[in-house]
Amino acid sequence: MSFGLWIAGARPRTLPAAVVPVAVGSGVAVSAGSFRPLEALLALGVSLSLQIGSNYSNDYSDGVRGTDEKRSGPLRLVASGLKSPKAVKMAAVGSFALAGVLGLVLAVLTSYWLIIVGALAILAGWLYTGGPKPYGYYGYGELFVFIFFGLVAVVGTAYVQIGRMDLSEFIVAIPVGISSVCLLVVNNLRDIPSDSKAGKKTLAVRIGDLATRRLYFMLVVLMFLFVAGSWAYFRFGPLGLIAIPFSIRPLKTVLKGASGKDLISALSLTGKMQLALALFFSVGIAL
Repeated sequence: MSFGLWIAGARPRTLPAAVVPVAVGSGVAVSAGSFRPLEALLALGVSLSLQIGSNYSNDYSDGVRGTDEKRSGPLRLVASGLKSPKAVKMAAVGSFALAGVLGLVLAVLTSYWLIIVGALAILAGWLYTGGPKPYGYYGYGELFVFIFFGLVAVVGTAYVQIGRMDLSEFIVAIPVGISSVCLLVVNNLRDIPSDSKAGKKTLAVRIGDLATRRLYFMLVVLMFLFVAGSWAYFRFGPLGLIAIPFSIRPLKTVLKGASGKDLISALSLTGKMQLALALFFSVGIAL
């Protein structure tokens, strides 16, 4: 039972955000004839550890602030009283530490500059809702997610395998980053009522319910436009457009006005859309 609680606290629905950039970055490496399984696996471990660490950190920080007391989303360990704040904090620290160790191995194998990048990623994960002025409380969460689970993760995954960076990697990283932002937008849309009461001024709280739903729609459209545009660098990159059908159900759910617990399904469906994008886009890039 306890293990199941920790799994739930890790928020599995958000983990596609960690898998997609590594898949796409590895697709770039395959296209360059430089796929390195060990480095790709280490990059996946770093990405997953950072995501899980960020989730536990968010659970801890929001829990001790009281932000999660009336949240309608998935299980929160601290707010529910099922786990102590100290235990959840240690889970976050442990996850970040694992990311650090795996990242250090990658740095030894490739470039020591990765240590700085990794440290910044860990710091960003903790300060999302932690610290005296968490940036997630001021509407900057989407920006940091785009940077670290889009640009940094894709380009970094490609770099540790190819040993270089070029514009094409940044171009394909853009739709990946947008897909991760979509997850956060749905999450914050669901939490507008509770976040407003708690003084958590996410982007969704700042722009309001209707504008957030429209933002989600525009992000999905923009994501697939960039996938289509990847043709300029990767001939079969537009295979990622096969993931479009996976966007229909979450779009309908969001645009038809679902709220509260009804948006949990939209979060799950957005994750499935991400995974479909990872599969078809990475294969197209690799080809």
